[in-house]
Amino acid sequence: MLIGRALAAFRGGRLVFRDIGLELAAGGALLLMGPNGSGKSTLLRIVAGLTPAEAGTLSWNGADALADPAQHARRLAFVGHHDAVKPGLTVSENLDFAARLSGATDGAISAALGTVGLTGLADLPARYLSAGQRRRLALARLALRRSAPLWLLDEPTLGLDASSVARLGVLLAEHRAGGGLVI
Repeated sequence: MLIGRALAAFRGGRLVFRDIGLELAAGGALLLMGPNGSGKSTLLRIVAGLTPAEAGTLSWNGADALADPAQHARRLAFVGHHDAVKPGLTVSENLDFAARLSGATDGAISAALGTVGLTGLADLPARYLSAGQRRRLALARLALRRSAPLWLLDEPTLGLDASSVARLGVLLAEHRAGGGLVI
């Protein structure tokens, strides 16, 4: 489904990586590992269509993945390094915005909160959440985007305790079992 060939990227005038290739079929996962500054986040941003590659190609089912940016955005869910949580909104209100963007059904927010173990905090302003709870709230957006075949996650376990990592593992396994891809 997703193929990258000879990808290259510069950041701040310095070559971060070159000749990177990737290939993921339905149900596939790719774990990016490397030291800080090695280009993991940059590669995710290229695959998301947020940062242009200096060289190389990215295809989805044999066609240029980035030819139609709006279509590409609809097929992916991106959880970046920063949680993108609005502190003045409640936990539910933070997800309500994401639910409207994704066209999620009415019960999707409570289901997403249950998936990440935040049901009891639905009415709490996000400013009172711990770092791990904020990360779980960010990851709850994945549960709202179950129909997006490609999930891009930048350091998804940052700040999570062992039980939250296990919950995330279940969510990712379910997504892959349905043919979804995860990087």
